[in-house]
Amino acid sequence: MSYIDHIISRRLIFAITLTAITLVVEVIGGIWSNSLALLSDAGHVFLDLFALLLSLGAIKLAAQPATERHSYGWHRAEVLASLVNGLTVLLMAGGILYEGSKRLIAPEAVQTVPMLVVAVLGLIANLLAAKGLHGHAHDDLNVRSAFLHVLGDAAASVGVIAGAVLMRFTGWYQADPLISIAIGLLILVGSVRLMREALHILMEGVPRGLSVEQVAERIRGIAGVADVHHLNIWAVCSHIFALSAHVEIVAEYDGQRSQLLNSIEHQLRHDFHITHTTIQLDCSTCNNGPLIKELSHTERKAACCGHEHG
Repeated sequence: MSYIDHIISRRLIFAITLTAITLVVEVIGGIWSNSLALLSDAGHVFLDLFALLLSLGAIKLAAQPATERHSYGWHRAEVLASLVNGLTVLLMAGGILYEGSKRLIAPEAVQTVPMLVVAVLGLIANLLAAKGLHGHAHDDLNVRSAFLHVLGDAAASVGVIAGAVLMRFTGWYQADPLISIAIGLLILVGSVRLMREALHILMEGVPRGLSVEQVAERIRGIAGVADVHHLNIWAVCSHIFALSAHVEIVAEYDGQRSQLLNSIEHQLRHDFHITHTTIQLDCSTCNNGPLIKELSHTERKAACCGHEHG
């Protein structure tokens, strides 16, 4: 594991610890205060906690060597875990929406002071976790995703705080199920997006944000490249993109294949974060010889015997 990955791992562990504490406190506080909104926010925290664990797991899995049976290592485990988690959270969102609709019809009294205290503590924990991740959110796509999850949970905590204040001064307890339904819908959207992305990766679809035509045009723009075909782009997991292609090169660059290949790989890594490539360089105009090559029996014999005959 690199030094940067070690630092990112430590910050993710810090964020995971805070998020796990927040989850436990909100579950206890939600039951104590009889607040469905607080329990719904705990469900949202659970989704964020899983996202943080996936981010940390992705770094750990990346450090594991590939084997003969698993040539890509264990990176796909992240995708399978995302799919299972998406299904679990989808059921959770359904339960929240069901309970929220019941309470909307028959509101129940909520202890607003404990609800407010727990929501404020949750907001503080989310902001501290976001601060810890912010430093690498612009450099690492994986950390950026975790950072956005934590910010989303902070926004949900603000909604719970607003609901607690509103109920404290007005006694309008319908605010609690309304907030829980809003959070439930947020969880529902998140779980569907998570499952959709996991299935897209498993189906080896083009990674989100990448265009096959845009990548092809960038390859064609490299000096020495005539054309590109048989282009495939897919994701091994959420942070490793792969590409295979046949690249037609200009005849004058036939002797510079190694340098040309390095240029293509550098461009793909720099512009599109594509780090796993299989590129075949073709040159249909390099060989100007006859269609049928004459074979020489003596040349074959010399090659077999390890010497040439004059």
